[in-house]
Amino acid sequence: MNKLLTLLFVVVAMQLQAQDYRWQQKVDYKMEIDFDVTKHQFKGKQLLTYTNNSNDTLRRVFYHLYFNAFQPNSMMDVRSRNISDPDGRVKDRIFHLKEDEIGYHHIHSLKQDGKAVSYKVVGTILEVTLNKAILPGKKSVFNMDFESQVPKQIRRSGRDNAEGIDYSMAQWYPKMSEYDFQGWHANPYIGREFHGVWGDFDVEITIDPSYTLAATGILQNKNKIGYGYEDKGVQVKKSTKPVTWNFKAENVHDFMWAADPDYVHKTLTAENCPDLHFFYDPQSATVENWDKLPELTAKAFQYVNKHYGVYPYPKFNVIQGGDGGMEYPMGTLITGKRSMGSLTGVTVHEMLHSWYQGVLATNESLLSWMDEGFTSYVSSETMGHLFPKEGNVHAGSYRGYYYMAKSGKEEPLTTHADHYITNQSYGINSYSKGAVFLHQLNYILGEATFKKGMRRYFNSWKFRHPNPTDMRRILEKTSGIELDWYYEHFVGTTNTIDYSIEQVVEQAGKTYVTLKRKENMMMPIDLVVTYEDGTKELLYIPLRMMRGVKPAEGDIKRTDLEPWPWVLPSYTLELTKPIKSVEIDPSKRLADIDQKNNFFSKEKYTTPYTNPTK
Repeated sequence: MNKLLTLLFVVVAMQLQAQDYRWQQKVDYKMEIDFDVTKHQFKGKQLLTYTNNSNDTLRRVFYHLYFNAFQPNSMMDVRSRNISDPDGRVKDRIFHLKEDEIGYHHIHSLKQDGKAVSYKVVGTILEVTLNKAILPGKKSVFNMDFESQVPKQIRRSGRDNAEGIDYSMAQWYPKMSEYDFQGWHANPYIGREFHGVWGDFDVEITIDPSYTLAATGILQNKNKIGYGYEDKGVQVKKSTKPVTWNFKAENVHDFMWAADPDYVHKTLTAENCPDLHFFYDPQSATVENWDKLPELTAKAFQYVNKHYGVYPYPKFNVIQGGDGGMEYPMGTLITGKRSMGSLTGVTVHEMLHSWYQGVLATNESLLSWMDEGFTSYVSSETMGHLFPKEGNVHAGSYRGYYYMAKSGKEEPLTTHADHYITNQSYGINSYSKGAVFLHQLNYILGEATFKKGMRRYFNSWKFRHPNPTDMRRILEKTSGIELDWYYEHFVGTTNTIDYSIEQVVEQAGKTYVTLKRKENMMMPIDLVVTYEDGTKELLYIPLRMMRGVKPAEGDIKRTDLEPWPWVLPSYTLELTKPIKSVEIDPSKRLADIDQKNNFFSKEKYTTPYTNPTK
């Protein structure tokens, strides 16, 4: 009996441990939407089955009511009117919306498992007190009747965007907030980032038959919607009665749709690529560029699938709408009047959010750099593949980072997206410094190991909301290099990197090179020496705290030197051959804020060498 009890205890403990390790909540939505295009309003019925996979007992739940942000004196409005550098698309536009131009969600009823519950609307959050707590491992069903008005398009979502698209329906329905190991994430909406719960969606949208719809998910009734949805832009209206479109999507954390009577719909099927769908209005889009976009989008998917992990969904929509470019599951809303480079660039960037915001889905509000920065990095790599050119494809990200690092206004990457003091600091940190973060990992680990680690990270953590530690441990296991110091400095502080070739001296047939760390952040050093005989050698100086070295890269001869203990401000090495020049990191992956002191030629030799350690 004792042995049996012991065995039972071990099994239960193992099950609890497995459950504890990054559980995910689950949502299943069924929605019926009756849309009135004359009033820009809709009535909705939502059946939401919520599964509590946590070990916690939930006594409250929270919904996002995003449309409520588009009202005068909302938090988004006040924030935009008070921040020193407001988004040019927003400014004070919300404050001047008329009654028929604002957005809202009116909740008419809400029941939990058939019984009415108490709730309160607080700005863009619906606070719900449950009648019955949701226990660990249990489900609860919520029935909601609501009515909404689509706001005049200002930020991401809304009606009548600047290019004339009727409806860009993003953040458009009452959406259950995420609950994870950090608790509830019921952040008020001020126009920044998102964090969502994965689940399945079954959405029926009844609308005027003149409209073509594009949406997350797979259309279930394309033969019954009133006209030829698949007809390459040739649509023959067959009915004047409202049409119901039914879309289903599995394992996504949001649902987006768009509608316009003038949409042209084109498709492309290619190997190693999801089915691609393109929706645009030929009256306002740059048609000749949209005609070329499908092939480039397919090539982009093929490249990313090969190098960074496979896109797991069956389709992807590129839809004209919104206010610039914004990512959603299985698609994006982008503006359509663009040059070829701009149209391709925004499509590739928003497409790549499918990997880092859609599938990995790090808490984008708390860790915007792990979404925007990683997306920017792989976007630049992909654009470099599509449009090859000389030089560092990440040079723009480095320029942005250098500017912010030297401005005195930089904030740590750990800053919550909503709480950055300026939009500029948020943008450069999240996009530019986030991309630089990855390219420096390429430098620290070596390109081949880095890319292997990025694929392993995606495959290990997809659909699991990883955090920085999760990624770091994958890269450490892949490389055998300790990386805590790198995350602690480059993510947790605004410390900068500046290494100099402080002194180069010839004495008694030998050359002594002294390097100096002039700023607070430490890094390993690639020092390339060109000798007078024309040969080159890479002298590799790892940090002692790395507890490992990166593999050799390229064809140049490499010599590994003693690791640099980070507390020592300088490091001196001895060469036995006459040199022509020495340079720190010719690859320019090291984000050194002062590169003028990274190169010495023979003409710059200094006074005779004195060993500073004696």
